[in-house]
Amino acid sequence: MTTGAAALAVLAGLLAGTVVTSPAAASPAPAVEPADEAPELIANGDFSEGTTPWWWTESSPGAVVDGRLCADVPAGTVNPWDAIIGQNALALAAGEGYTLSYTATSTVPLTIRTNVQLGAEPWTTELSATQQVGEGAERVSHTFTAAADHDAAQLVFQLGGSEKAFTFCVDEVSLRGGTAPPPYEPDTGSPVRVNQVGYLTHGPKNGTYVTEATEPLPWTLDAADGTRRASGTTTPAGIDTTSRQNVHTFDFGTFTTPGQGYTVTVAEDRSEPFAIGDDLYASLRTDALAYFYHNRSGIEIDADLVGEEYARPAGHVNVSPNQGDNDVPCQPGVCDYRLDAAGGWYDAGDHGKYVVNGGISVAQLMSAFERTLTEESADPAPLGDGELPLPEHGNAIPDILDEARWEMDFLMRMQVPAGEPLAGMAHHKLHDKAWTGLPTRPDRDPQPRELHPPSTAATLNLAATAAQCARLFAPYDAAFASRCGQAARTAWNAAKAHPDVLADPDDGTGGGAYPDTDVRDEFYWAAAELFITTGQDVYRQEVLGSPLHGVTDAVFPRGGISWGSTAGLGALDLATVPNRLSADQLKAVRGTVTRAADGYAADSGKAAYGVPYAPSDGHYVWGSNGQVANNMVVLGTAHDLTGKAAYRDAVLRGLDYLLGRNPLNTSYVTGYGERDARNQHHRFWAHQLDPSLPNPAPGSLAGGPNDAIQDPVAQSRLKGCAPAMCYIDHIESWATNEVTINWNAPLAWIAGYADDLGGGENRAAACEVAYTSQRWDGGFTTQVVLKNTATRALSPWQLTWSFADTQRVTDTWGVTVSQTGPQVVATPLSWNASLPPGGTARFGFNGKSAGQVNDPRVFRLNGRPCGVTPIR
Repeated sequence: MTTGAAALAVLAGLLAGTVVTSPAAASPAPAVEPADEAPELIANGDFSEGTTPWWWTESSPGAVVDGRLCADVPAGTVNPWDAIIGQNALALAAGEGYTLSYTATSTVPLTIRTNVQLGAEPWTTELSATQQVGEGAERVSHTFTAAADHDAAQLVFQLGGSEKAFTFCVDEVSLRGGTAPPPYEPDTGSPVRVNQVGYLTHGPKNGTYVTEATEPLPWTLDAADGTRRASGTTTPAGIDTTSRQNVHTFDFGTFTTPGQGYTVTVAEDRSEPFAIGDDLYASLRTDALAYFYHNRSGIEIDADLVGEEYARPAGHVNVSPNQGDNDVPCQPGVCDYRLDAAGGWYDAGDHGKYVVNGGISVAQLMSAFERTLTEESADPAPLGDGELPLPEHGNAIPDILDEARWEMDFLMRMQVPAGEPLAGMAHHKLHDKAWTGLPTRPDRDPQPRELHPPSTAATLNLAATAAQCARLFAPYDAAFASRCGQAARTAWNAAKAHPDVLADPDDGTGGGAYPDTDVRDEFYWAAAELFITTGQDVYRQEVLGSPLHGVTDAVFPRGGISWGSTAGLGALDLATVPNRLSADQLKAVRGTVTRAADGYAADSGKAAYGVPYAPSDGHYVWGSNGQVANNMVVLGTAHDLTGKAAYRDAVLRGLDYLLGRNPLNTSYVTGYGERDARNQHHRFWAHQLDPSLPNPAPGSLAGGPNDAIQDPVAQSRLKGCAPAMCYIDHIESWATNEVTINWNAPLAWIAGYADDLGGGENRAAACEVAYTSQRWDGGFTTQVVLKNTATRALSPWQLTWSFADTQRVTDTWGVTVSQTGPQVVATPLSWNASLPPGGTARFGFNGKSAGQVNDPRVFRLNGRPCGVTPIR
């Protein structure tokens, strides 16, 4: 969660004759302000909401001090525009009168220049005035009449030109006048709402139509060349309470011809174009995962990997003006040591790094990989070494684990060192001492960095994710896996010793507070991951003895899993990853998952827009799109477990919602759809404020509707909005339009799930495998029976699988086996090289194993998945 505002007008002082009052401006003598009913154009003029939407030049960072916005201006500035405080997005009307008033002080007497001007070249001024400012606070007023209409004027206080350093503070800033702007009406485009990316060939295909009509209406599905391909009538759905719109729905799921450029027309209104096909979500999976590399701290973002517009130097590596994350002190009074906490991901639009938000995010990335080890339809290839835009190619580790490692290494660095008070616990967060301006590239952030106090929630996030890390990295990097395992156990023990060290809800200066008053869910999650990884009964008893265990609404809240509600992460892994629960205990956990999925699927089926999100109080929360995506993860997991189409269809309807089938007809994912969000709140992806900077990278998910509308931009434009309409694609609407790692993580999981579905017949089961192992200390003997269930002979054939642990094949019979890390490839000998339809091949091998071991659960014959016959 961030605040901050833009610095677009650094060059405003290039305006010729800045010191001259424009013809429309009066002298700076005090004047009578307009009546109170005149509209107020300045947002947050008393700074009660922090610094948003104010901005400042990079060399003069601002912060709210004693209720005033203060900027420290360095010595030796030359031009007035070398140091600026300002606010953008002011609407002025030609011929209307305005009064600007403010109170200002300076520790060094100086003359400031105050301009109300066009926010871009040629910087045309409507007011340009000078004012003497000293240590005494005096109320100043300027009046002027606007000579032209402006949609995006700006107010700037130009402070440069002093040989001495000083601190300038301003308060009670007001710009009143003109007539009240008309109520904000979002541009929603066509009333025919569809998934603007497209629909899987054999998946559900639904849309929504906004209309006043109450009777069914005809619809047609048209190809790109205009030919009619299908038709039907809409189903009136009445008033959608989330949007307060009267809507109809339509269904063209029986149409299965792939193609591009389809549209649906209802009553002469035409939808945005979309595709029908199988390979629709491969790029979304890659882009959603690339988001994490883009937002890495402590490493250069390479143009060869992401393109020139997204490349940037490493941030927070102790290169001026950064103070660096490799030697970070605590807040005063918190600790007397410093930590090397370099690396990790920037959490959101700001430069903060948060353990509780990083925990759920890295867990979901690791779960996306772990799904390829447990779900036969999950394709591991797009996550493998060399597949994602990362610098770690060629290290024989799947790229998605390389990305997870970047965050895991940071999370472990946040652990309190041995010998210190609260040793083994994790610091809650690390971020700037004060909010950084918007935009500010990470390598240009001048703010001091600080560690904030440890918390039980952060410590359990570390315990859970490090336990998951230990089992997933064991086949690839034993030393790193061991480090993760030790960190997990140490964190668990520290949390048990300090179960109620809670984050301060008022610790929100410079970064979000992320308070959490109930950590039973974190204890459940951490115990589950430690049990899965170690098999130790102490952790099993912690899981079974938790008051949350088996309580569906406690483990999976109706509003969805989130950083503050993490028990569901543990339940999902218990339900899918091999572990030592008894058959009845496993059945019970899976029942918790499917009951939650039943609820989300029912919500989706009843919703006019198909969204699997229906919080009990009806309110759309901060990051509602992330909550939607998390509900979809539960649904996708339930589909993996049961194969029930109702769960799959609810996932795909959720994707429809995120990609355009919603009340605002907006794809909330940058780069996907005709009407995509592209002005999300971010310090570097800030094209809306500075045309030299990029829009968010493709695959970035906007937070989405939030009816609490906490930021000034949303408050000024969205008052009274229906829950699902409380969104604006504006960079300064951090309450509705921020991007974060914990919203992109479930998006990446879902995009991978949907891409796996899209394979259709190519990924249908081609074989059956019976895999039986007999184990003893340090070794095992395995017998495999492979049956070709396809309709054609396979010659030659190849069976592949991965061990989820450190098993190594030694002696073989009936096949030749090659093993690279955990990946195993079995190829036939000459006498069994052909496998006819219905034919079987039998082979076996001996091997070595250490610690907890599990049979592989996913096999592929010539790249296509096999069913597994449960024998053991």
